[in-house]
Amino acid sequence: MDKILILDFGSQVTQLIARRVREAKVYCEIYPFNTPIKAIQHFAPNGLILSGSPSSAHEKNSYQADRGLFDMNIPILGICYGMQWMAKVLGGSVESSAIREFGFAEIVVCQPSRLLDGITENLENNPSLLKVWMSHGDKVIAAPPNFSIIAKNKDCPIAAMADEKHQYYGIQFHPEVTHTVKGREILEKFVRVICACESTWDMPNYAEEAIATIQKQVGHEEVILGLSGGVDSAVAAVLIHRAIGNQLTCVFVDHGLLRKNEADEVMQTLQKNLGVHVIKVNAEEKFLHHLVGITDPEQKRAIIGEDFIKVFQEEAKKLPNAHWLAQGTIYPDVIESGGTKTGNATVIKSHHNVGGLPKTLKLKLLEPLRHLFKDEVRELGIALGLSHQMVYRHPFPGPGLGVRILGEIKKDYCQLLRQADIIFIEELRLANWYDKVSQAFAVFLPVKSVGVMGDGRTYEYVIALRAVKTTDFMTADWVELPHELLNKISRRIINEVNGINRVVYDISSKPPATIEWE
Repeated sequence: MDKILILDFGSQVTQLIARRVREAKVYCEIYPFNTPIKAIQHFAPNGLILSGSPSSAHEKNSYQADRGLFDMNIPILGICYGMQWMAKVLGGSVESSAIREFGFAEIVVCQPSRLLDGITENLENNPSLLKVWMSHGDKVIAAPPNFSIIAKNKDCPIAAMADEKHQYYGIQFHPEVTHTVKGREILEKFVRVICACESTWDMPNYAEEAIATIQKQVGHEEVILGLSGGVDSAVAAVLIHRAIGNQLTCVFVDHGLLRKNEADEVMQTLQKNLGVHVIKVNAEEKFLHHLVGITDPEQKRAIIGEDFIKVFQEEAKKLPNAHWLAQGTIYPDVIESGGTKTGNATVIKSHHNVGGLPKTLKLKLLEPLRHLFKDEVRELGIALGLSHQMVYRHPFPGPGLGVRILGEIKKDYCQLLRQADIIFIEELRLANWYDKVSQAFAVFLPVKSVGVMGDGRTYEYVIALRAVKTTDFMTADWVELPHELLNKISRRIINEVNGINRVVYDISSKPPATIEWE
């Protein structure tokens, strides 16, 4: 099978490179930048991609890969830091830029190359202009011998370079993010044309391989899985059930932080329709008691995570042959928790299902979705026979409403938020907007504002609505919902949810904001 190896120098968006390669239906894996050359040769890739990095290529302690990469006689693409490291190792020069570029930029394709030829065709106004996403403080000021400059702009005179003889390419911008207009095409061209990889990797094949891997890992031992009510844990449950059947026991914890009707829907879909063994545990009182007075979001996540583990421990004691704890961890969870293989990514927020298992929990960890993005998880769910409605439900965080109630969590707050949230989702469905939006939800703000209802003054709470559109959940734009729809949703929430007198709409994108508020 044809495959691409991505060397990770610690960029926050390295996993997006893998996602784009997979979109081209080519198998890929991510290894740390300092992987020994023998391990890379053993993997036998058709091509290499060098990621970006928080490191600086010209500093003494910069991240260094094995120079033997350039003796493998395969195509190599360096992105941002990857380009700078390549340039420096092969005889070029890198220095700190007086003008740093972060965000949108325009570059001019100035010389033919196999990488960029045809990429700018059909673009408006200037056919040689390419709109890209930059994020760098250093730049290549002199290309190595045998390299030609294939793209530039006034602030970055070497925005892309190529050694066609050896099939080495370097680009200063990030093609993996959606903001680079032709980024997907550039990566696909490198993978499919330059590396000559065939598109042979797809979700049905992945499902078969994952099932075989789970069977080999688990053997005849039993597995316990915690269902959160979200898509990820549901797909993980079905995948594992397909692999080992009744050796899997799912624990569905009703922690009092679920959406309205969540528990009934999960039990109906998995247990009644698909035959998965599910134990429902009512632990609302326990969770809410431990969250009294807690306002810090990281503390809330930690407490919710710890309580999940405790519930699992209690249930695991009832299964003497249970040796595995399965979780629906996916790539974005790992990335935002700083869990890339290099360990150099910055932690944005912790995830209760990423690492951190206490030593007292004598269960091995099974994470069959750990290397998949959200859209891939959904594609896998369809391949496994889950319904479209279940698979394409909007994401729901493991800590549930605990991270959608700002500050302290109270039972009354949960009730208000559930009612507001279901109205929001109902109206999105009625207006045919639900499937156009990647994620939509309500947020409870623990502040009161003055209002007027009838002839009386009110002093009640505020609900914020959030709707975003994204392809990878690493970046996201807020959705411009029709004013008429927002007006209807607002009126319904204020009229039907006793205790809410004001509704606001969040128009922040990611970055700089995150999708969830906490």
